Parts: sequence; structure tokens; C-alpha cells
Amino acid sequence: MELSSFTILYWHWLLLGIGLSLAEIFLTSFTLLWFGLGAVLVGILLWLFPGMTASAQLLIWLVLSCGFAIFWFRYFKPKMIDKTKAGIAREAAIGESGQVIRVPFGETRGLVRFTTPILGDDEWEFICEQAVQVGDRVFIKDFSGNALIVIKL
Repeated sequence: MELSSFTILYWHWLLLGIGLSLAEIFLTSFTLLWFGLGAVLVGILLWLFPGMTASAQLLIWLVLSCGFAIFWFRYFKPKMIDKTKAGIAREAAIGESGQVIRVPFGETRGLVRFTTPILGDDEWEFICEQAVQVGDRVFIKDFSGNALIVIKL
């Protein structure tokens, strides 16, 4: 049997794609998944256009697979990173800045809002020794129970 007589059929690509996708379960890097998806798409294209040459199939697979991988790592993966500060330690939150949305009045504490959540919340009651106005930027100096001690710079 000659190797040149071997023809790649659409189901070969489908099996390769499913195999690569299943192998991703053990790697968890989301790299093989994109090569598997590329192989599945080549299998579908070969089923729709059975006259495709082997070199065209390989070229399409490489372009699709690399395109999917680049698209994943450049656009989707960075958006999936948790940008909140929900799990940071109290010490790491010191120095973070927020904007006053309610000034303290009498026994009522003020309220400050942060752009990213601090210890799971983006709004905190605060105590400040200085006079502050709505819209002022304040910085975390310390914690006092469930309130922040802030300073205005």
C-alpha cells in the first residue's frame, strides 16, 4: 500500500478535532481546544467541498487554529481575569482611593464608592477627621469594624 493513495476524509478531521478537544481536559491551557475546533471546521468544510486538496486542508486548519488561539489569548482571556479586589487582605486595601458620595453628618457616617470592589463591596461607610464634600477623593487609612477610616489629601 502506497501512502500517496491515502485520502483524508471529512470524518478524519472530525475525529482529530474531537480528540484534540478531549485532550484539552487534561491540559487546561485552552490551546488544544482551538486546534481541535479548527480540525472540526476543516472536516465540515471538506464535507461541504469534497474536492479540497490535502494542502488546502492543512493550510485552512493552520490558519483557523492559530487564528482561534490568537483571538482567545489576545481578546477573551484578558477579559476573564478577575479585576476586583474582593479577596485582598485589609492591609493591601490601605491606600486605595474612592469618591465621597455621602458626607458624614452628626452620628451618620459618610459613604465612599470605589471603582473596583474593596473586600467584596464597592461602597463603604467611612469616618474622616477632616471635612469632606461630595465628590472629594479620599484614601483608605485604616479599618474600624465595618467602616473605613479615610483621609483627604
